[in-house]
Order: sequence, then C-alpha cells, then structure tokens
Amino acid sequence: MTISRPRVEDRALPGFAWRRPHHWLAYGFGAGLSPWAPGTAGTLAAIPLYLLLRPLPLSWYLGVLLLMFLSGVWACGKTERELRTQDPAPIVWDEMLGFLLAMTSAPPGWPWLLAGFILFRGFDILKPWPIGALDKRVPGGLGIILDDLVAGAMTWVLLQSAVHLL
Repeated sequence: MTISRPRVEDRALPGFAWRRPHHWLAYGFGAGLSPWAPGTAGTLAAIPLYLLLRPLPLSWYLGVLLLMFLSGVWACGKTERELRTQDPAPIVWDEMLGFLLAMTSAPPGWPWLLAGFILFRGFDILKPWPIGALDKRVPGGLGIILDDLVAGAMTWVLLQSAVHLL
C-alpha cells in the first residue's frame, strides 16, 4: 500500500473556487492550502511580498497595507461566509498583512526578517491579550484580520524597540 500526497484540488476546502478572486486573496494566493501549518505558510508567502514592497517610501508602503486591509476584510469575510466556518485555517491573508505590518520600517537584513517572523508567529499562535480577546469577540472579515494586525503591531513595537536599543 502506497501513500500518495494529495493533489492541490483534493486539499481545497469544500466551496473553494479557483476562479473567485476573493478566494485567491483569502487563501494568500494558495499558501493557505498547505497541509502543514497554513498560517506559517501564509507568513512565509508574505516574505517575497515584503522584499518587493520594502524599497517603497513609507507612505506608499502604508498605502499598500491599507489596500490589503480593505480588500482582506471583504475577501476573508466573503470566503468565511461561503465556507460556513468561522476563521478557517486556510484563510491566511490576515497572516500576510500582519507580518507586513510587523516589518514596517524594519532595518534590512535576514536577522531582522527572521526576528520579525518568529515574533509574529509567536504572537499569532499564543494569542496573548488583547489578540485572543479580539479573535474570539470580533466576527467576520474584520475579526479575521484584526487579531493578526494587533499581533503585527506588537511585533513592530518589539522590533522597533530592539532597533533603538541596538
């Protein structure tokens, strides 16, 4: 008996449609379909996007984050309603946005990127207050996004503190 790895089509949640733009966004361009740790896969998928956006002036970078936030609230909320599951794990747009917020104005270099990744994933997984409270109390697309934005903001505070201390 051989065990074969499931095809991408087999791993997709019921209701996932490749032709729907909101599913592409909510699933982080497919990163959320990872069978192992989709939140981590979504955060990893944000790294190339971060490297692409990093050279932008701060106002443009923040403008992109605002557009990602607005489109994410819509896409994640609509996808959640269609799947009839509250904050399903394959929705990773929130991890991508939270990580990009965490890395705002971070110094260049892999040590800072790694520190941001580890801190953000830690906050997202452990959900200390107020992240956990927001995760439980705010419904819909806004709730999906908001707890990860707070995790990103907490990571940003720690990274910026380290920048100023070092």
